[in-house]
Amino acid sequence: MQRAAPISPQVMESLSTPEQVETYLGTLEFPLGVPTDETADRLYDHLDRLHGVRGFLDAYAGVSAWAARKGFLAAGVRDHDVLLFPEFMDAKTLLLTGNADTVYFAAFLDLTEGPVVVEMPPLALSFVNDMWFRWVTDPGMPGPDRGTGGAYLFVPPGYRGPLPEGGFFTYRVRTTRLILGGRAFLEGDDPKPAVERVKERLRIHRYVPGLYGTSVAEIVTGGTAPPLPWTAETWTAALRRADPPRFVEGSGLPVNTVPPADETYFDFANELVQDQPAEALDPEIAGPLAAVGIVKDRPFQPDARMRKILTEAAAVGNATARTLACRPRPAEGAHFYGTSSQWVNGLLASGYDFMTPPADVTDSGLEPRPSSGARKLNLRSWWWYLAVGISPTFATRLIGVGSQYVFSFADQDGRPLDGGRHYRLSLPPDVPAARFWSVTVYDNQTRSMIDTPQRFPRAGSQAYPGPAAVADADGTTTVHFGPGRPDGVPEGNWIRTTPARGWFVVLRLYSPLRPFFDKTWRPGEIEAVD
Repeated sequence: MQRAAPISPQVMESLSTPEQVETYLGTLEFPLGVPTDETADRLYDHLDRLHGVRGFLDAYAGVSAWAARKGFLAAGVRDHDVLLFPEFMDAKTLLLTGNADTVYFAAFLDLTEGPVVVEMPPLALSFVNDMWFRWVTDPGMPGPDRGTGGAYLFVPPGYRGPLPEGGFFTYRVRTTRLILGGRAFLEGDDPKPAVERVKERLRIHRYVPGLYGTSVAEIVTGGTAPPLPWTAETWTAALRRADPPRFVEGSGLPVNTVPPADETYFDFANELVQDQPAEALDPEIAGPLAAVGIVKDRPFQPDARMRKILTEAAAVGNATARTLACRPRPAEGAHFYGTSSQWVNGLLASGYDFMTPPADVTDSGLEPRPSSGARKLNLRSWWWYLAVGISPTFATRLIGVGSQYVFSFADQDGRPLDGGRHYRLSLPPDVPAARFWSVTVYDNQTRSMIDTPQRFPRAGSQAYPGPAAVADADGTTTVHFGPGRPDGVPEGNWIRTTPARGWFVVLRLYSPLRPFFDKTWRPGEIEAVD
């Protein structure tokens, strides 16, 4: 039997730790292979910083959801109230890349006392996410009711009570609160029909077992407990429409839904972790948070050392997220028209789960794109630093469904957009949007609509809430940006900016058409005029 060769000195050296290790942390010392106290302290500080930064980046979606709920409550909007924007959202509401294109409505659903029913208005485009901004369903036009106005039943974790036989689209969820976000569209450049439809048809109420959706036969044979007393009056009440929710006027209302960028970010994260069941949080996100002291049913009381580390982690985490948002690396695949263009869309590269790009649409059907099996962490941070809400419809290549966006943070030469300068954007003829298109300007700091005397920092094909953009004789539409409207430029073709403030643009296509997806149509780059 042949004897194995001895392990070489080179192999031994490769698996050994020298007594002194030179790193970017300085010289680390391991006499007899054991770290000194000073080395151990330095490495634990470094590890806590790493966990803090990772927690900042990975938990951003949940902290954003919690910040939105805190912002609603601070503005007097309670759970099950509906924040409605009948005259559209303006810059007084701080919402990550919110817009002034549609009638927004939003509500937080409280499932802590049991299942909740949402009756949707027809012709709405909506999503429901949980408190970690995970997708639940899309009530409305892209959802199972197809815009006819269905009833949705949301069942909290741990619920063991009876459920209806039918009559609802039913979803079991992982958190005890949910976010409903919806949009309704203009009719003839008028928001009033959509507003009236939302007020007339949107209902939010608790599910009562044994009433609508449950037959008498099920009660007497299946053991479903009816409400007591079981009388004709009870049955009549079961068929009566629920009372409308409290609608809160959102247009012009100051509401801050943007997460903090300082160390209080971790206080927000702790509040959310304590509010929700431990099982609601994905282990990959719970791990970094737990490593810095944020654990369900435990007090979050960082000492002075840890508070200093978390302050640094928030600063580095925010700086990292901002860099991922403003300057995604070409290797991420977010540059929609290639690396020579400034237009980016991270969702069409990552998919709504940040793992699987959306399928291609061909004449023979959908052709799925392969998943690498790895979470695209940088694109996940890109999205949540810039936006709220998620749905498969946000990242789909289906023609005429939903909406698609591209973002630009720089001019054609890659320079940041300066609010004191004049720029222009040319959109070729036949913008590929079956419903409408828009261009909106956002403040770089808040990532919300830029706040100027213009009120609605947008231009587009709709003639509300401001004049529609006017196309040139050849069909090209030119949008101008700057602190003053250039001579001869129609009002609807100019978006006002603020000197000394940086900004970025989102081009939205509602019900996008094939030329967008196959890139036979593409917007021009943002050009500096002076």
